[in-house]
Amino acid sequence: MLIVKNHRQGVWIAGIAVLVISFDALLIRLVHSAPANVAFWRGTLIFLSLTVFLWITRRVEEWRAYRRCGGLALLVTGLYGANTGMFVFSISHTSVANTVVILSSSSFFAALFSWLILRETLALRTWAAIFVALTGVWIIFAGDFGGGSRWGDLLALTLAANLGFTLTLMRRLSRLPVVPVVAMGSLAVALAALPFAQPLQLPADCYPWLLIMGLGQMPMATVCLLAATRYLPAPEITLFLLIETVLGPLWVWWVLGEAVPLRTFIGGGTILAAVIMHTYLSLHGQQSAPVSS
Repeated sequence: MLIVKNHRQGVWIAGIAVLVISFDALLIRLVHSAPANVAFWRGTLIFLSLTVFLWITRRVEEWRAYRRCGGLALLVTGLYGANTGMFVFSISHTSVANTVVILSSSSFFAALFSWLILRETLALRTWAAIFVALTGVWIIFAGDFGGGSRWGDLLALTLAANLGFTLTLMRRLSRLPVVPVVAMGSLAVALAALPFAQPLQLPADCYPWLLIMGLGQMPMATVCLLAATRYLPAPEITLFLLIETVLGPLWVWWVLGEAVPLRTFIGGGTILAAVIMHTYLSLHGQQSAPVSS
C-alpha cells in the first residue's frame, strides 16, 4: 500500500508541476525582451525567492546535505541551469510549437538514461504510452517545423536530452535536496546571462510578468517537477511533460491570439489519453500486486 500511495503522490506532484510550467512559454512571450534579459531576471528572482523560502522555514540542513553531495550536486545544478537557459533561448529563436514538441522527446532520453545509469527495466505500458503520446505530438505539429529557426530547434533538442539526463540523476541521487539545486542553478543562469543583459532597460510592462515568472510560477513548477522524481521513474515524469505540448500553445493562442488548428485538439486528446491510461494502469497494477510483509 505504501508503494501505491507514493506513486499516487508522485502523480499529483507531477501533474501540478506540468500545469504550472505550461504557462512558461506564454510568460516569456509576454515579457517580449532579449533572451539574456529574461534569463537574468528569471534566474535572479528564482534564486532570491527560494533562498528566502529556505531561510524562513529554517531548512539549513538542506544546504548542508547539498554540500555533502559534492561534485554530483554541482553537476545536477549545472544541468538544471543549462535547462533553464536553453528553454528561454529556444523560445526566443523558434516557435512555441517547435520548442515544446521537440522537448517532448525527453521521454526517450529519460528512458535511455534510466536503462544505462539506473538499470531500470521499463514496463511495456510505459513504452506504449510514450509511443502513443508522441504520435499525438506528431499529429499536432506535422508540417509546422519549417517556420522555426534551426538554432532554436537544436537548442530544444539539446534541452530534451539534458532534461532526461537531469531527471534520471535526480532519481539516482535521492538524498540530494531539490530546493538548493533549483536555487543555485538559477543563480548560475543569472550570472552567465549578466554580461549580455541590460536588466534595467526593459519596458515597464515587462517587470510584472518577470515577477510572476520568477517569484511564483517557475519556483513552484520546478520544485514540484524535481520532487516528483522521489516517487516516479524519470520516463514516467517526462511522459507527464507531454501535456505541456498541448497546453503551452493553447495558452499562447488564448492570450495572444495565435490560431490553433484542429489537429491540435485531435493530437492533444491522444496525448492526454496516453497519460491518463498509463497512470490508471500503473496504479491498478500496483494495487493488484501482492504486498510483502
